[in-house]
Amino acid sequence: MTNPLFDGLLATGLARPQSRFAILPDGREYTYGDVGTASARFANALVALGVEPGDRVAVQVDKSIDALMLYLGTVRAGGVFLPLNTAYTPSEIAYFLNDAKPRIFVCDPARREGLAAIAAEAGSGIETLGVRAAGGDNTGSLNDRAEAASGDFATVARQPDDLAAILYTSGTTGRSKGAMLTQDNLLSNAEVLRDFWRFTADDVLLHVLPIFHTHGLFVASNTAMIAGAAMIFLPKFDVEQVFKYLPQATAMMGVPTFYTRLLADGRLDRERTAHMRLFTSGSAPLLAETHRAFEDRTGQRILERYGMTETNMSTSNPYEGERRAGTVGFPLPGVSLRIVDADSTKPLPDGEIGVIEVKGPNVFCGYWQMPEKTAAEFRADGYFITGDLGLIDPQGYVTIVGRGKDLIISGGFNIYPKEVELALDELPGVVESAVVGVPHPDFGEGVVGVVVAERPLDEAELTGALQERLARFKQPKRIVFVDELPRNTMGKVQKNVLRDRFADILSGTD
Repeated sequence: MTNPLFDGLLATGLARPQSRFAILPDGREYTYGDVGTASARFANALVALGVEPGDRVAVQVDKSIDALMLYLGTVRAGGVFLPLNTAYTPSEIAYFLNDAKPRIFVCDPARREGLAAIAAEAGSGIETLGVRAAGGDNTGSLNDRAEAASGDFATVARQPDDLAAILYTSGTTGRSKGAMLTQDNLLSNAEVLRDFWRFTADDVLLHVLPIFHTHGLFVASNTAMIAGAAMIFLPKFDVEQVFKYLPQATAMMGVPTFYTRLLADGRLDRERTAHMRLFTSGSAPLLAETHRAFEDRTGQRILERYGMTETNMSTSNPYEGERRAGTVGFPLPGVSLRIVDADSTKPLPDGEIGVIEVKGPNVFCGYWQMPEKTAAEFRADGYFITGDLGLIDPQGYVTIVGRGKDLIISGGFNIYPKEVELALDELPGVVESAVVGVPHPDFGEGVVGVVVAERPLDEAELTGALQERLARFKQPKRIVFVDELPRNTMGKVQKNVLRDRFADILSGTD
């Protein structure tokens, strides 16, 4: 293939150009033929802006069909797609742009004025991508360039080990790391998921996930595309919209929060889901209680799987066979997974808890401009150290039991406590802080900041100060004050004590 990822993802669809690709809430429909034309227009626009093979294209825009076409256009032009969470603040964007040095930064038209100086400082050109409202027109400089460009494009040749995307994932030291994903990383995982989850051109995926991270962009979109399936492409998860379009779908991918919200609606029943063949859940642990409740109401067993930004998908409960609540199934075809002792690094027998390590074509090639960090995260035999803790039971099912890096997963988003702690510690009057994740009835986990202050402080004052420093999903849902943080004999903060102490603080949160 000339360009393994682009050619591989669209081979089935482009062979049937009149087949449906996307159904949009404003009434429009996209065919695979439209995808070929739109991706060519964006590729031409990017090349005209100076994008060359290997150049990064950073994108922080709302979910839209054009944003998805920009992803494909970037890959087609040989560029490296770098999606950024729409909640990131200008100060966070500044770090990403200065670190990745993208040729082009694409943002929402309303944010251009505030981000132009940041892009200029990073040496990046800035373009805007507008989202078409129902019955209206797209408004954005890149939209205009694409619409004026040719619908034909000679796809740029790339090799399987060339970069296709960089996704930033928070670091335990507060510095985000750019996970480098190759053409083969993404294509091989899409091929495996298509076959393992039985996706075909007859499927219609209800797409309600964001497309700035692995789950929505690569797991959902890539898997549907490589199968030649159609997508109902909604801007976000909305219960009313889900029930409206559910009758047209055959599959849905989501995070646990989606399923708890559907369960809270009396309309969820067996009749409304009878035509569905697959519900999957990931990005955060799905409570066994939620799994059982969903099956009781619908007769459908949610398929839970496990992956990371750095590894794409590594395990999955079976499509045929027992989907065991509380587990993430078995290693996917081509993926090797082992449990090792955290101290000795020796493999552990089944049933014992240790660090999860994985190896396979799905695993990223390293962190952007961090060779030492990359080397530290891989074993000599090529296994990637996930930092997650788990076990393999006698039947081979993998269970995630904890996160060695103190990762908090709230509503499907990864949050590293250290980053929030650094922001808290910079605030006037804060002596030190510790951040933990505690149970949240809707998001699975919620962020709680525990602060030692040098003078009386107001919780609202601190939460307000963090609004300009951290993306909303990272901001503490509560900040509590203590005289001192609990520590062990080595001086390390005992976060387990804090989690236990404040375990119920968010139990009544809406």
